[in-house]
Amino acid sequence: MSTDTALQVHSLKQSVDALSEKVDRNHSDLLAAVGKKKKNKDEGDENEERGNWGSKIDFFLSCLGYAVGLGNVWRFPYLCYRNGGGAFFIPYTIMLGLVGIPIFFLELSLGQFTSSGPATCWKFAQLFRGIGLGMVIVSSLVAVYYNMIIGWAFYYLFASFTSKLPWSECGDWSSAYCLDRLPLMENCTMRNWTATVNGTCLNGNGTLMALYNETLSKETMGIKRKLPSEEYLNNVVLGSGFSDGIGDLGPVRWQLVLCLLLAWIFVAATLSKGVKSSGKVVYVTATFPYIVLIILLIRGVLLDGYQKGIEFYITPNLDRLYDARVWKDAAVQIFFSLSASWGGLIALSSYNKFHNDAFRDALLVSLGNCLTSLFAGFVIFSYLGFLSTDLNMPIEDVAEKGPTLTFVVYPFAVTKMPISPLWAILFFIMLVTLGVDSEFVLVETVTTSIMDMFPQTRKYKTFTVVTCCAVFFLLGLTLTTNGGLYMLDLMDTYAGGWNVLVISVCECIAISLVYGVRRFLNDIECMIGRKVCGFIPWVIIKYWWAACWVFITPFAVTCVMVFSWYDYTRLDGYPLWADALGWLMTFVVILGIFIPAIIYLCITPGTCGQKLRILTNPLVEWGPALVKHRRLVARYVPNYVVDPWGKEDQNGIAPSDIAVEMQKQDAPGYTPSPEYYAQKM
Repeated sequence: MSTDTALQVHSLKQSVDALSEKVDRNHSDLLAAVGKKKKNKDEGDENEERGNWGSKIDFFLSCLGYAVGLGNVWRFPYLCYRNGGGAFFIPYTIMLGLVGIPIFFLELSLGQFTSSGPATCWKFAQLFRGIGLGMVIVSSLVAVYYNMIIGWAFYYLFASFTSKLPWSECGDWSSAYCLDRLPLMENCTMRNWTATVNGTCLNGNGTLMALYNETLSKETMGIKRKLPSEEYLNNVVLGSGFSDGIGDLGPVRWQLVLCLLLAWIFVAATLSKGVKSSGKVVYVTATFPYIVLIILLIRGVLLDGYQKGIEFYITPNLDRLYDARVWKDAAVQIFFSLSASWGGLIALSSYNKFHNDAFRDALLVSLGNCLTSLFAGFVIFSYLGFLSTDLNMPIEDVAEKGPTLTFVVYPFAVTKMPISPLWAILFFIMLVTLGVDSEFVLVETVTTSIMDMFPQTRKYKTFTVVTCCAVFFLLGLTLTTNGGLYMLDLMDTYAGGWNVLVISVCECIAISLVYGVRRFLNDIECMIGRKVCGFIPWVIIKYWWAACWVFITPFAVTCVMVFSWYDYTRLDGYPLWADALGWLMTFVVILGIFIPAIIYLCITPGTCGQKLRILTNPLVEWGPALVKHRRLVARYVPNYVVDPWGKEDQNGIAPSDIAVEMQKQDAPGYTPSPEYYAQKM
């Protein structure tokens, strides 16, 4: 070999060595960059396409705020009073364990495992996809009227910023039956009035002037004194005093329209960025009610007669436990209070990271919700006892349910206390924060379902949220009329009634019997590990949940549902067409469950048996949303397709993992060609 050739070979060898060294260096930098990016991805959103909660506490507070709502304040205390006082705690606790927590845990697990909302999480059996549609319809119907109640709270909040509460005494807006205008007297002859056999006192012209026996006048003449706060609610706020019923809606009240608009603007602004924005708002809205409840309880037990109310609340009447209606009320209240089978729990948990402890959250939120109901009862009945003592009325005549308890009894009670506007402001702020948390999730359930069914809408999340809120606002305008209270009562009775019980039974059947309870238990273990709550072995408690989902829960819910049909009574004072409208709302949900199943059966090719096999077997996309989690499922499911979308290469690196931009010439990244290195030498 000549000297020139040897020099060329040596030079070429040096060039190759230099090129190899640079390639190795760039390759190491590239791997380091990829590892850093994957680490940052794990620390941030696990699912970049849908997003995740900012932290575990965001999800927990959102769940708690969704479960703890206005029903804890106005419905649970009334049910305790009506169903045997402290004895009601027994069926309530039993139904919590047999029905409430199992459904709650099932829905959290399903949403977290699939990272999908209620409309798209049923890919394990397409035949049951209508369950999700039914949930979305229920959430939509409830969202429309629930925000109107928040609008009422806004109205009262603004009206409370005054030196004297406007409902503290009868005004020119009150009727002749208002408390100040119709006194209760021991002897009518003291003013030369005539005492009638009906318990009333009449003057010489036959005009009603007073009552000497209110119980008698109520039973015989239907005459009862009305609190100024009740007259204020009916004649000033709602205008229901000027309506003859649901058939006489009357004009729209612009004050209520503005309050309803404010409530929807607040909801839209909070949800505009999805769970990232709502997850921060709940730090205030989910915790503030507890602060106010504690303050109100301390003030309540300092009032005269509070013992009377609390004794009335907790004194048990064990004979009531033999009444089937008590058990039905307990089960229905569990569903109403936990918002189970409404789709919101699936929507919330779908934004969890895959390995979140769903069992811990289900247990804590369920127990926290029920303890909140119990605690709120002590607060409310301490004021009812005070009001009963102050007015010298039986507590049975003071204790009411629904809007009457929240917007009549308590507002009037605070007028009897010093600095009454302050206590009114605190109470109505608490009502707003209690309500908006539940409203957030109701709307989030709808928007999540839309974005899951039409993924392209995720790019326009704010527009999607604002559009849904605008539609719900327009649908709720009938609730701002004089007869809006009657329409709200109709929707509250029928929108989320026994149709929700049908949804829960279908859920249990779909998961435990069609998909398979053993596989679902394995899916849960894949997510949360072999220990739940950090120390409880999953193998010990999983068989209890299997028994609940296969038999106990669906059987209990079915019994309650059948008894609800048997014990059905029409709404008092409503025409037949109104009942028909209510049943239409109920059956829209039922049709939403079963019509998709019928459509799938019609369009799926094959015999009836083949159709059922196809529609009750998981689709290839069923399972976790991320390939790395689907690999965990493949360990216990034979022939499981790990990557049906082709998102990752055979080495498990997704294209997004190596999309590293060059910041300078020597930065790690793919280089265009070997000539690049030659130019650098």
